[in-house]
Amino acid sequence: MKRFIIAAAAAALLMAPGAWAQDSLKPAGKWTAHQAGNAATPPMGWNSWNAFRTEVDEAKVMGAAQKLVDTGLAKLGYRYVNIDDGWWLKRRKSDGRMVIRTQIFPSAQPKNKKADTTFRPFTDKLHSMGLKAGIYSDAGYNACSQAYDLHSPNLPEGDTAERSVGLYGHVDQDIALYFKEWGFDYIKVDACGLNVYGPDREIVAKYQYQPFPPLIDSQSIGRTDVAKVKAIYSDIGAAIAKHNPDGDYVFSICNWGTSDVRSWGNEVGNLWRTSGDITPTWSRMLHTFDSASTRALYARPGAWNDPDMLFVGHGDFDANHLTEAKSHFSLWAMINAPLLIGYDLRDAPQSLIDIWGNAGLVRVNQDSGGNQAVLVHDTDDVQIFVKTLSDSNTKAVAIFNRGVADAEVTLTAEHLKLADGQDIKLTNLWTGEMTILSTEAPFKLKARETLVFEAAGPRALANGMYLSEIPGRIHVAEDGIVVRKPDPTVHQMISPWGGSTRGPGERPSYAGWGGAQADSTPYGQVLQISGQKFGSGIGVLSNSRMEVKAGKAFTRFEASVGVDDSGRTDGQGVKFIVYGDGRKLGETGELVYGTAAVALSVDITGVEVVELVAKSATEEQVVTWGDAKLLK
Repeated sequence: MKRFIIAAAAAALLMAPGAWAQDSLKPAGKWTAHQAGNAATPPMGWNSWNAFRTEVDEAKVMGAAQKLVDTGLAKLGYRYVNIDDGWWLKRRKSDGRMVIRTQIFPSAQPKNKKADTTFRPFTDKLHSMGLKAGIYSDAGYNACSQAYDLHSPNLPEGDTAERSVGLYGHVDQDIALYFKEWGFDYIKVDACGLNVYGPDREIVAKYQYQPFPPLIDSQSIGRTDVAKVKAIYSDIGAAIAKHNPDGDYVFSICNWGTSDVRSWGNEVGNLWRTSGDITPTWSRMLHTFDSASTRALYARPGAWNDPDMLFVGHGDFDANHLTEAKSHFSLWAMINAPLLIGYDLRDAPQSLIDIWGNAGLVRVNQDSGGNQAVLVHDTDDVQIFVKTLSDSNTKAVAIFNRGVADAEVTLTAEHLKLADGQDIKLTNLWTGEMTILSTEAPFKLKARETLVFEAAGPRALANGMYLSEIPGRIHVAEDGIVVRKPDPTVHQMISPWGGSTRGPGERPSYAGWGGAQADSTPYGQVLQISGQKFGSGIGVLSNSRMEVKAGKAFTRFEASVGVDDSGRTDGQGVKFIVYGDGRKLGETGELVYGTAAVALSVDITGVEVVELVAKSATEEQVVTWGDAKLLK
């Protein structure tokens, strides 16, 4: 969404409610999605944080890098070796240059002691091993460890200015240093500096930090300055692009799902956190997974939902809990999450190496189609996710038992959008076993188990693709949300920061409720227009515009459209319009609640980008593009 960019625009909207919507829904005539950086598939590699927090050093990092190579994980795609918080000594007062803590990164100490510390020998070594190098910073003055890891021996040193190691006020200087001079390929930018160093905070006075009036309130989207947070990250993204003219970089936004990042993260970075930090507990894993698992229409090649790094090997996911560890890894693979190992690989047992090294699941995660798996069956007990692979005749399907008891599950051809009554070959990606499904097949899952299959068979729609099968080809340019609402479907757990049950408990904070959905309304209901149900389609709010990359490969677009039965009943009308490369191809009259679904069928021969617009005078009317599809 772009409505919050300038205050004047917001004021104009208040004076003339329909004016903004009319302008924002004009066809772009092209694919406008952000395409910077080098993340055509989700980044894979290793990060130091979950293994060591700030207790990182060069031996640990290079040990992990060597293990990636020696085990064959690097060949599978685990190529990024990322240093997290803890690497810095200080910011030099004379010129603002960052100084590396050479006690823990000895290769950064130049032979000439008068010369500057440099990570270039370190990154050169990683590059010589066929790997890539990643670094960490913060968008504010200070990093997260300076508030939360105060026991650490690796906190920045010096006076207030020297300990202001974040990017704020030094964006161009630091980014040029990290990428152009030091040779890094990836950066994770945290946001503690934007929300925990307010002038009234005890920690600021006690440690004499430079105060930063908070822009983020993790518990209140209304008290968060979304525009300023987006602008800060946009400036960082622009600097990264400037200093990497070849585009070989990855920009990871780490503001924990706050600041309505769902709506702008894919315009600015290559991945964006959808939740607070993961911990090595089953309940917290459910929380971070849920924050990303229903956002398929907001991710695509080059831009990925990030439910945080893998915790395989720790706690509930350690070598004694392989069922949980395999579930954690399977779910991340299915929803195209970045696969970043967070374990001391130098001592990793083979059972964990085998999980990270599951070539079938890595292939699913790295599929070039970039379609995040879509939730096709949803209960608090069992969920089924289906992902269309790039050859379009093959699907990956995950059956996920969220609970603590065994579950009996039936997988159907309808779930898979494959032809009912014909043989569908299922290959278990953990065991290699094969099963034939015709109409349906039963499975029994252990508590917390996830079964993952590759499914091959004739498609239900033989001559085209349902839009809900190809979310990687869709850019939700405007989703119609006016009032940002926390998502109540994200799992809420006892606080992971100490396990306390004091206070009111965990409350939803991720502002994703009401966003565009595949095979569901924006609020999780079955797609239905005047009593007619649709098993496939796109649910979205009115005053929305979606771009679909047809790529001149199809001849027709078809859908049955209307106001969803879960929408407003006050007679407010919605008009549906289809554009092809900026030309109007078809439209309906104004449709109201209770009107039967109207068929839209337009010729898209030779069209590169199809745009779907639902326009109304009413804010947040629920609309359905039922059985929306591209036909050959």
